[in-house]
Amino acid sequence: MLEQALLFVFGLTTLVIGAELLVRGASRLAVSFGISPLVVGLTVVAFGTSAPEMAVSVGSAFNGNPDIAIGNVVGSNIANVLLILGIAALIAPLVVAEQIIRQEIPIMIGASVLLLLMALDGAIGRTEAGILFGLVVGYTVFLVRQSRKASKAAEDAFAGEIPTSSWDRHWSVQTLLIVAGLGLLILGADWLVSSAVAFARVFGVSDLVIGLTVVAIGTSMPEIATSIVAALRGQRDIAVGNVVGSNVFNICAVLGMTGLVAPAGLPISEAARNFDLWVMLAVAVAALPVMITGREIARWEGAVFLLYYAAYTAWLVLAAQRHAALQAFSGIMLSYVIPLTALTLLVSFVLHRRSTTGGGD
Repeated sequence: MLEQALLFVFGLTTLVIGAELLVRGASRLAVSFGISPLVVGLTVVAFGTSAPEMAVSVGSAFNGNPDIAIGNVVGSNIANVLLILGIAALIAPLVVAEQIIRQEIPIMIGASVLLLLMALDGAIGRTEAGILFGLVVGYTVFLVRQSRKASKAAEDAFAGEIPTSSWDRHWSVQTLLIVAGLGLLILGADWLVSSAVAFARVFGVSDLVIGLTVVAIGTSMPEIATSIVAALRGQRDIAVGNVVGSNVFNICAVLGMTGLVAPAGLPISEAARNFDLWVMLAVAVAALPVMITGREIARWEGAVFLLYYAAYTAWLVLAAQRHAALQAFSGIMLSYVIPLTALTLLVSFVLHRRSTTGGGD
């Protein structure tokens, strides 16, 4: 167990370092070629933080562990909203740009619905995977074209995301960083998946549960770091945009690529189809009313996000162990916690509408 734990830590560390090198090299190289910081932030940086998910999911599919591949993406998307935005909102209330509410979140919800529909037959075939990957290409082109109309303030905000230094100004160094980053991602993914499978065997839980929890949180480390740093710097819209963009990339690019390279498509387990994919969709949908009620994620809403993530993780562990407390735990969540949260959000939305329309005067 100690050997596997060390392998997991080394794999996770290697993934994070590889992602950092890849993002630094690619973003600096893109800027050197005259691409604006805004475009780089919307594409290279946002997608680069999902590079660990790509490496782990593709590696898992090749090694015959499809449940880790799908669990990694679904678990990462759930963690991105509930865990990462929850932590970032506790640091400082997160201001949400109108574009994210009107455009990016509906796109994230649409991608989640599409994945759920594709998974209903038990697998994502190569044709469906090709559709997913084609969508992310179209989404990227759309963002690049849209960025040409962006304001100077948006350009300046994203410029702060691009690393600045003197030692990596030459294209050869930037290319070397990209190659080194990709190599570390592949190596780290192999270590992480191997140790995760070993953990699943030792603790008697499925590959899916390990993918949804330990692996998902591990591969979400770049998003966690990026969003927390953005919140501390006051770039709160970037903290939210990074999460939403990464979720779209995880579904379309990561699962698209994984389904394309998997030997026989990407099978989706019954457990994922019946529960976890629905949780991912519910979390994506829930993000919209939270952000509409005042165009920010308040600290108390961040705390609610964290509470639900803890509850979801606890449910996975109890279900995996077939614990006697599972039924009581589920009853409390369904009968009290979820209805009370929905009621609180409804009241908050009504009060917000009254204040913006002058009904409270």
